[in-house]
Amino acid sequence: MSTPEFLDPPPGVRRTDLRLSYGPVAALRAQPTSGGTVLTPAVLVHGFTGSKEDFIALLQSLAQAGREVVAIDLPGTYRSPGPETLTPPPGVELPDYRLSSLGAVVGEVLDVVGDGGPVHLVGHSFGGLVAQEAALTELTPLSSLTLMCSGPGALSGAGADRARNLIAALSMDPTPERLRTLWDERFAAEARARTPKPEVVDFLRDRFLNTSALALIRMAEDLLGARDRIDELAEVDLPALVIYGENDDAWPLAEQDGMAERLGARRLVVPGAGHSPNVEAPETTSSALTSFWNETESVGRR
Repeated sequence: MSTPEFLDPPPGVRRTDLRLSYGPVAALRAQPTSGGTVLTPAVLVHGFTGSKEDFIALLQSLAQAGREVVAIDLPGTYRSPGPETLTPPPGVELPDYRLSSLGAVVGEVLDVVGDGGPVHLVGHSFGGLVAQEAALTELTPLSSLTLMCSGPGALSGAGADRARNLIAALSMDPTPERLRTLWDERFAAEARARTPKPEVVDFLRDRFLNTSALALIRMAEDLLGARDRIDELAEVDLPALVIYGENDDAWPLAEQDGMAERLGARRLVVPGAGHSPNVEAPETTSSALTSFWNETESVGRR
């Protein structure tokens, strides 16, 4: 799980809900504290067991360049309600927790944030798989795509084992009560090892317990079963950046390098960072994103 260093929104960042066709999506929305939003906006999508707060250390510096930046909670995650709790307007289909459906939700977020115009899209880890789905949606206008510590398809290795273990632990009893038991038995100690700050541990617990158990199951299943769509994505001819920490332990680094090559994407390795450079090296990550976005806006599409 990504573990933010702090939780209070910095100047220019506020909590809000984005109103989509089927219901609300929780967001952190950042705008410059001085000057206007003259540059193309950006949307940030978190990974498995994460939330919008995973990007809280980036938002102010990204916005100060002169753009609106929005980080969201995916449906059923933390403060975004899942389909189990929503009644949509007549004729509107509720999303489920599969990649294609989550990609469609992100596409709608892009439309709201960009007001129908192009938007930069960043996906971290599982969020990178969701971002790929959104980028392959014909109606989604993107200025660029950044895949952060993500991969071309299914996860393998230790990360896949963790996903399988979570499915096994929840599939027979996908209830809030089971989530509380799992937190106490498995995740509480891990959270305390990640941060000495009690308020951050409390947040991690709150986030886990307020995420849909069914969402966790379906997302874990797609982490294990996502098919490689990079060749399709390469045909979109979209400016792309692949960024990861030098110690990233999720998708193999060689696999991420190969993904960048297949996409014709720029590649950036963040020194000293692991699977969450957005948390572990926010200044380096923010600077890299801003430079990439500014360059794509100055030269236009490739």
